[in-house]
Amino acid sequence: MLVDRRSFLVGSALALTAGRSARAATPVEPADFISACRRADGAYALALLTQGGKILREIPLSARGHDIAVDRESGRAVAFARRPGYFAVAFDLAGRAEPTVFKPEPDRHFFGHGVFADGGRLLMTSEHDSATGQGLIGIYDATGGFKRIGEFHSHGVGPHEAILLRDGRTLAVANGGIATDPATGRENIELPSMEPSLAFIDVKTGELKAKHTAPRGLTMLSIRHLAATARGEVWFGGQWQGSLEAAPELIGRASMDRPITMLEPASPQGVALKGYIGSVAISADGRFLAASAPRAGRIVYIDTETSRLVSETMLADGCGLAPLGADLFALSSGHGVVQVERPGAGPRSSVTVAGTEFDNHLRRVS
Repeated sequence: MLVDRRSFLVGSALALTAGRSARAATPVEPADFISACRRADGAYALALLTQGGKILREIPLSARGHDIAVDRESGRAVAFARRPGYFAVAFDLAGRAEPTVFKPEPDRHFFGHGVFADGGRLLMTSEHDSATGQGLIGIYDATGGFKRIGEFHSHGVGPHEAILLRDGRTLAVANGGIATDPATGRENIELPSMEPSLAFIDVKTGELKAKHTAPRGLTMLSIRHLAATARGEVWFGGQWQGSLEAAPELIGRASMDRPITMLEPASPQGVALKGYIGSVAISADGRFLAASAPRAGRIVYIDTETSRLVSETMLADGCGLAPLGADLFALSSGHGVVQVERPGAGPRSSVTVAGTEFDNHLRRVS
């Protein structure tokens, strides 16, 4: 672990949007989900809501949010700004304390994702070093005001989602492999030399346990989002950086001792899914993987035991996914839809939250 000894100010330069109070600041019922969103007035927020689409509470954001790390044991969560992210907001899920805003070092930015580790005592975030272009995992003290206490390499470029495996010791990191323009932090550059990879890292030491690169011919498939089964198999969704007509399969899997293999459905899916997977989730029993393709308006379901595509759902701009039960998923969309369904069974419930555009990720909090 590379301990960061440079000091920085937390949160003083960033503030939650002023003049807007949280809706229903004291929820009368527990929330089921949380998602970043945009309201009808164009302002950004975090929405804590029920399965039925009732928003219990909103936390204003100063800019667009992306994903949320949730620690259910402590009842805390952290939301990250969209890449390149220069702030994160830590908050109590029950609204018992004011949110805390913190930021990365001046020469770093967040990639929109993070995960709690060490029993909720640490927060680990995917970050970018603008000086070297290398990917980093930032380490923050979740018990001490989210002060940055260290970092280690992501062992790749452009780390996006990072998840903690069931052993509590291994961090799986999706290194997207895309270099970005240092001036903007978002414009992709040098695409022909991309090096996407899936890295397995020891969270205690930062040492690399295993690393798998994209198969031959797929170096322009940026590995972005991850979900793991209880047996340590990590499934991922990719985003193709080449021409759409050449889009390959976008969903694959690997484990520490097995290289990346791509899903091989009966009919090609890369072009049909518009070359873009926005989110993935594993059902509670580990049997099904859900993968969203918002540009295509489709959610596909894969049997993780047979690697077969078993069903799909059409949902315009559908991206957010959260497991609810053994084979039950919640879906959200940029059109304010919150839908619950089983693979192949159709919607069990579907509501539209007026004046709300949900962002890419939906997290279960109950």
